[in-house]
Amino acid sequence: MANVIVIGAQWGDEGKGKITDLLSRSADVVVRYQGGANAGHTVVVQGQTFKLHLIPSGILYPKTQCIIGSGTVIDPKVLIQEIDQLAELGVSTEKLYISQTAHVTMPYHRLIDEAVENQRGEHKIGTTKRGIGPTYADKSERVGIRMMTLVNPDELRSQVTWAVQYKNAILEKLYDLPPLDPQAVVEEYLAYGERLRPHVVDSSLKIDEAVRNRQNILFEGAQGTLLDLDHGTYPYVTSSNPIAGGACVGAGVGPTIIDRVIGVAKAYTTRVGEGPFPTELKEEVGKILGDRGAEFGTTTGRPRRCGWFDAVIGRYAVRINGLDCLAITKLDVLDGLEEIKVCVAYEIDGETCRDFPSSSKRFARCQPIYKTMPGWKESTADCRTLEDLPQAALNYLKFLAELMEVPIAIVSLGASRDQTIIVEDPIHGPKRALLEV
Repeated sequence: MANVIVIGAQWGDEGKGKITDLLSRSADVVVRYQGGANAGHTVVVQGQTFKLHLIPSGILYPKTQCIIGSGTVIDPKVLIQEIDQLAELGVSTEKLYISQTAHVTMPYHRLIDEAVENQRGEHKIGTTKRGIGPTYADKSERVGIRMMTLVNPDELRSQVTWAVQYKNAILEKLYDLPPLDPQAVVEEYLAYGERLRPHVVDSSLKIDEAVRNRQNILFEGAQGTLLDLDHGTYPYVTSSNPIAGGACVGAGVGPTIIDRVIGVAKAYTTRVGEGPFPTELKEEVGKILGDRGAEFGTTTGRPRRCGWFDAVIGRYAVRINGLDCLAITKLDVLDGLEEIKVCVAYEIDGETCRDFPSSSKRFARCQPIYKTMPGWKESTADCRTLEDLPQAALNYLKFLAELMEVPIAIVSLGASRDQTIIVEDPIHGPKRALLEV
């Protein structure tokens, strides 16, 4: 039995959906522990593409229980759309469970999110405008609406009526926006509650049952380490804690049940939205990486900024999350490049820095110090073992493992499940990896 946390080791979009999907075949339960409909996981199975925003990737395995934990914020309209889309593709959501204490994203959250972002002007954060930040803000302000209220008609009428009146004052007076109709919002969300009621449970209790039954549990985060509210590149961050420590809070479990933490990182680096990005490539190579890697956001369709692999943020992710091993994705995107660069340190105001700076202003002044390595002229897309890889590609992976000071357990070479080298199964394998420092 193993309980494993999967986290993003960069700025999100690392390919966690595929890695979670791969590991879910050995998991009895998959738990989504934070984030909201601003996240997107793309999984390709036998040529069919599934785009998931709230439902854990394990839903594609019929025997796997999927739980949306209390640390998530749920847009019920998006969730129902996702359930219906999966049904059309022949995927059952019978074993989907939703925490009764998860907070609900309301229409006014989306309106306020967009209005605030538009007002920021040149100081914009780059949010998805899906209402995630305002939902978490209401949670902290203790005026939020939870799933247990959504499925209780009397409580929902009372709370939503008051909340809409309260938010209308903000929409009208601060942002010059038209007010929402409280009754229309109530009726809309009553219907959502009726539809989702069969899925709403005490998720912490359900996870505890799995622990007591010694089942394999996979904890799935959204976004990535550098977008963590407390430990990321603030203020250009998300509104929750994607790091490994957030899994315990968002799922409602104690840290002593966690056996392993696996970090997912691309073989290069990408970032969506605003904020410093030391290794960003704004010319030809950056465009090549973006085109080959299909670097467009699953949720928004926005193009991702692309750059060379950054080992400074990689080592930071290892430290902050306590990573046991890594999954490196999209190695095939680097195929055919004459040379490949890796950022091994930064230069800040004439000094060499090997550790991630906590100040965003200081981080914005970082200039990458690169190690240049030879590329490989062969395709890696059909490689299924380490021995199949070109020597230069294998050397590159070993160099990343050395820099990050953590072994590599999985190498992904494309979007499909089969385009993967499993060096070690992080759930059933021994606590080591063959491709190590």
